[in-house]
Amino acid sequence: MELICYLHPGWKPLIRPAESTRDWMTHTPESYAYRCLPLNIANSHGWEILSPCAFDACWTGNTGTDGVLIKLAGKTAPELVPVSIFGQGVLTFHIAGLFRTLPGWNLWIGGSPNYLKDSIQALTGIVETDWAPFTFTMNWRFTRPNTWVHFDAEEPICFFFPVQRGYLEEITPRFSAMEDNPELLKSFKDWSAMRQSFQTGVAEQPPTNPSGKWQKHYYRGTDTEGHTHASDHQAKLRLHPFS
Repeated sequence: MELICYLHPGWKPLIRPAESTRDWMTHTPESYAYRCLPLNIANSHGWEILSPCAFDACWTGNTGTDGVLIKLAGKTAPELVPVSIFGQGVLTFHIAGLFRTLPGWNLWIGGSPNYLKDSIQALTGIVETDWAPFTFTMNWRFTRPNTWVHFDAEEPICFFFPVQRGYLEEITPRFSAMEDNPELLKSFKDWSAMRQSFQTGVAEQPPTNPSGKWQKHYYRGTDTEGHTHASDHQAKLRLHPFS
């Protein structure tokens, strides 16, 4: 499946496969946050566009387009500088690329998952990139006025990945009693008992090896008996870079 970023003369977007690391996860005791495989997969589940410049920005609380102040950390080409064009405390990045997906596929566009930034929040959009001859903007909204926020050069400002259009509306969600699936109920009870026993053991006699403090069943893609049920279980994503 192709994902194309068309470049106009002079456009040089900084795009990379998203990294699985996060500073706050690295700084948890023993970096234990990385034991959560769903976090790791989400972190790297797409591509990131990086800021072309370093700058500081602040929202004065004014809802007009003059309510966002921007201070550049160095000389930057005007077309690369973030702007305030929507008001409402929104900071906007122009994305120097026109993306094309296969027919029936959109791009999910937002901030990098589990990437935290005080006083400002990345906004999220879904764009039909299989037909639109338009670029899109990446927008962040301040959550607190009169607070300066710093962005480093090459800091992630946008995260994107393809999603198939229309499939959500074809899904029929429903509730069901776990007792209606005896095999699932037994597996759940076995897991619950094993987990309780494991946590009690760790509390009574803490392992000296950090890896002994978690069970790893989900990370390895196995049930409590060590059986694999998904041959395509993923513990790491390896996305191709734009070339």
